[in-house]
Amino acid sequence: MSSSPVLPLLKRVPPGAWVAAAWFAGMVLTLLMRVRLPGEQQASILPGVLFYRWDGLLTHLLSTALLVAGCLWLTRRPLGAMAVLLAASALATMPLGVAEIPLAQFLAVDLALYFTAAARPLRTGVLALVMSVTVLVAFVGGRALSGWPAGTSAELAVALVAVVAWLMGRFVYESRRHDADLTARATDRALVAERLRIAREMHDMVAHSVGIIALQAGAAARVVHTQPEAAREAMSAVETAGRETLSGLRRMLGALRETWPGQDTAERENAPLRPTEGLPDIDRLARTTTAAGVRVEVDWRGERRPLPPELELSAFRIVQESVTNVVRHAETDACRVRVEYGEEELTVEVTDRGRGPDRGAGRGAGRGAAPGFGLAGMRERVALLHGEFTAGPGPGGGFRVTACLPVPGREPAREAIPVPPEPEPIPARGAAL
Repeated sequence: MSSSPVLPLLKRVPPGAWVAAAWFAGMVLTLLMRVRLPGEQQASILPGVLFYRWDGLLTHLLSTALLVAGCLWLTRRPLGAMAVLLAASALATMPLGVAEIPLAQFLAVDLALYFTAAARPLRTGVLALVMSVTVLVAFVGGRALSGWPAGTSAELAVALVAVVAWLMGRFVYESRRHDADLTARATDRALVAERLRIAREMHDMVAHSVGIIALQAGAAARVVHTQPEAAREAMSAVETAGRETLSGLRRMLGALRETWPGQDTAERENAPLRPTEGLPDIDRLARTTTAAGVRVEVDWRGERRPLPPELELSAFRIVQESVTNVVRHAETDACRVRVEYGEEELTVEVTDRGRGPDRGAGRGAGRGAAPGFGLAGMRERVALLHGEFTAGPGPGGGFRVTACLPVPGREPAREAIPVPPEPEPIPARGAAL
């Protein structure tokens, strides 16, 4: 089922039809100017000798046939169509007994000039304009050289109208090209932003899970001979973390595959929505990390209330990435998470007192390794929400990550979210097993 919008009625009319309509409008105007209309004592312009004769009528029929051929060729062979249309205009002028090609006989050419300049490259449009002006100059010049009267002033007006039609077409052409460039740039920016968003989500999700898996697997390897039951529990935790990570990756890839270009809009709107992670999941994160051997204390401050989904997801990801860095790099067995609900902003802070390797390189980089993308991803998340982000050594040692996210507008008061009981602390990394 196609979701393309239906073109307006006027846009569905091909250029050749508009040129033909202009031609017949010019023919009607020519006829009306040569008959006495109500309120006039005589016609505005006296008809020529050949105007009503059979040879004059035959000339009109021949010029109309040339006009129809030019309209049919206009979109495929614009320069050939212009040549035929100019010939039709010059031929239709013969029975009128005038000294120049009148504007009424040149209306079709003007409209064809507009369409050619609006749809074709500059070179094609310039050639079409030169052809039109050349025919006008040749018609007047031929009459002048033959000693016949030549309406030079009137022909200059006709040429000026042709130039204006060409300029309007060029304006439309440049506007379309500019709009296409803007659309392409906007599409590129949207693709880059989407790739960065997906990269942040995958980094935060995978890095945390892999850190927990590595911690549990290492502990299990140390106690597999002395405490087989504890090792079994650790490996079960590894399996659970791996399955959760795989499930998250599948959900993310599934969400990307649901919006292919040909998919019906109604199908996308009716697709089931999956809940995103938010601030309440911080307690689950703390329990999982504590069970892995790094105790996480969560300090909730202020009135807990629902916040916009994008704000809650960003705050959770910042806490998750910070805790992951503590597990991987801080060389400590505890950290503290503070979540403070303010009237106008939400503040999350993760602190530790570790002495991780290569502290000068910045958190997220191991010894001898290049800096990772954890801090950069957190800064990007905070910048997208117009918040403030700081990360660096704490005043009393260790490392501190702080993010202040502005709350768009406080929602009406709702029932407070119950705070689950804090997990039982595990004193040492090996004690978790």
